[in-house]
Amino acid sequence: MYRNQETHTFDPDVSHALVLYEPSNADRPRPQKRHPFLWKGVALVLCCCLLSGGAVWSMTGGGALVIPQGAVVTPVVLNTAASGKAIRDAAIYAAAVNSVVSINTTSQAGVNIFGQPVQAASSGSGFILSSDGYILTSYHVVQDASSVQVTTYGGDTFQAQVIGGDADYDIAVLKVSASGLQRAVLGNSDTLNVGDRVLAIGNPLGELTFSLSGGMVSSVNRAINVSGIPFHMIQTDTSINPGNSGGPLLNTSGEVVGIVSAKYSSSNGKIVEGIGFAIPINDMRAMVQDIIDNGSVTNKPYLGVTAGTVNMQMSQQAGLSQGVCLYAVDLNGAAAAAGLQAGDIITQIDGTAVQSMPDLSAAKKSYSAGDTAQFTVIRGGQTIQVPVTWGTEPVPSASASQHTQDQAGQVYGGNRQSWHSFSTAPYYGG
Repeated sequence: MYRNQETHTFDPDVSHALVLYEPSNADRPRPQKRHPFLWKGVALVLCCCLLSGGAVWSMTGGGALVIPQGAVVTPVVLNTAASGKAIRDAAIYAAAVNSVVSINTTSQAGVNIFGQPVQAASSGSGFILSSDGYILTSYHVVQDASSVQVTTYGGDTFQAQVIGGDADYDIAVLKVSASGLQRAVLGNSDTLNVGDRVLAIGNPLGELTFSLSGGMVSSVNRAINVSGIPFHMIQTDTSINPGNSGGPLLNTSGEVVGIVSAKYSSSNGKIVEGIGFAIPINDMRAMVQDIIDNGSVTNKPYLGVTAGTVNMQMSQQAGLSQGVCLYAVDLNGAAAAAGLQAGDIITQIDGTAVQSMPDLSAAKKSYSAGDTAQFTVIRGGQTIQVPVTWGTEPVPSASASQHTQDQAGQVYGGNRQSWHSFSTAPYYGG
């Protein structure tokens, strides 16, 4: 996916650590009174969305607008209410829109009847991580793309290089040759409460660029399954549509607390409204930095087993307990090193119940290679505790198949086009 991308030499004097922008007291304007507001701050089909823009202003925790030094600002003119005070959501938009970008991609979609290659176009959103052009978006937005174009709110368009990404976490990092861009302010997604107000800026339908939508947090840790990949996401009733994927979900201080990823659009033939999802920014920080530094997530945990969910038939015929049964154990893997054996049934990891393959995959995402976890295992009818130190997921060679079998025994493809057409399971469709 990333072949034929030209190498880019980066400025060694520029720090690309993901840090919060915190203006000095001298840079802070005098606080303004806030405008009063009433907010505190399912088959399933998921549609992906990309956000766009370029931010020039930042919001402090107190709600004051700050123009960072050196940023090239495209001003947003705010109309005022009868009282003369700016509307709160409008102020957040003005502060954040210059850090959002729209993303347009082209990819090869097979050949026509004459054997000529056919190009497919898609669009999405993203947000700026650094003033010299690092941009975060969703993996499914740029997957298999042969060309990626980024446009800022100010109208500047750049060809982007895909630095790297990870399908299991649905994140990708782009790089454009630019300077003076306004980076987004990264917030703390762990502080979100159900009922808090959130906003999204993005590129719905690929043409309504830099649109703002708002709503509330419906759930802060919602477990969903997308094409066999488990995620724990922020659920929101904020309007999300194809083209919004990859854009920021903002709190009422204008800070990015999530990456807009997907939505439910129907259930059993019934239209579903107001169920969208964003990946918490706290879950992504270390992995994004890893991609910037190394081009990929290098510390993904790995067990080295082939396994499957203990279904009802297995339970009735063999008297097996509910959990994940290990069918085979790689002699060179982390599971074997810890003493796990074929036939063992994993029921818990560090006290978290593991009743199915998605449970095991979801639990894995909480760890990095080298971390140690306490596995509760049933062996020969007896419950035992086994400390397991996660290994490092091997990187498939260039000649290897794009489909790799993970430690949970399910085959996840490098090609995620199946995300675009599911009627009975969540999917990404942006």
